Amino acid sequence: MKATEQIINIIKREGAVTAKSIAERLAITTMGARQHLQILEEEQLLQFEDVKVKVGRPNRHWSLTDQGHAYFADKHSDLTVQFIDAIEDIFGEDGLKKVANKREQQTLEHYQPHLTSLTDLKNKVMKLAQLRESDGYMAEFVELENGFALIENHCPICKAATRCELLCQSELNVFQSLLGDEVSVTRSEHIVQGARRCLYHFSYKADA
Repeated sequence: MKATEQIINIIKREGAVTAKSIAERLAITTMGARQHLQILEEEQLLQFEDVKVKVGRPNRHWSLTDQGHAYFADKHSDLTVQFIDAIEDIFGEDGLKKVANKREQQTLEHYQPHLTSLTDLKNKVMKLAQLRESDGYMAEFVELENGFALIENHCPICKAATRCELLCQSELNVFQSLLGDEVSVTRSEHIVQGARRCLYHFSYKADA
C-alpha cells in the first residue's frame, strides 16, 4: 500500500493527525510526511487546521475533506439509492419497510451463529467488531470503565442509510437482538448525522 493510501486510512480510522504522528507511524521523516500530506491536500482529499498551543508554533492537524471521505464510499451506493427510490415508487413506504426488515433479518441470521457460543458481553462485542470489520465498516472494539464500545469509522451503506433512515435503525435493532434485553445498546455518534464515525456503547442494564 502506498504511503498516501496508508495516511488516508489512518486518518479515516483515527481522525485528525499531525505530520509528526504520521512520520512516527510510517517510520519516515517529518518532512517526508508533510510532502505526502500536501500531495493529498492538492488532490482535495485532505484539509488542515492550525491549532494553537501554549508555547511555539501552532500544530497543523490534517483531516479528510468530504471528497476524502467519499474515497471510501461504496462504489455501488448510487445504484443502491436508485433501487430504494424505485422500491418506494412502486410499492410505497410499506414496501420499503418490508425490504428494510428483510435486510435486518438477514443480517441478524448472518451474525447470530458467530455469537451463540459466547457467554460474556466483552467477547460478544469483540466478535461483533470483527464481523463489522469484515463487512467494510472499519470497526474497532474498545473496553470502557462502564462497558464496551464499538467504533465504526466507515459506513459502506451511508448513502443508502441517508436516503432510508430505517437502515440505520436496523443496525441498532440487530445489535440489541444479538446481545439480549439485559444489555443496553446506544449510539452516541452517527455518520449520517455528520459525525466522523458511528459510536455504539454496550453495557449491562442496572436491573439485569
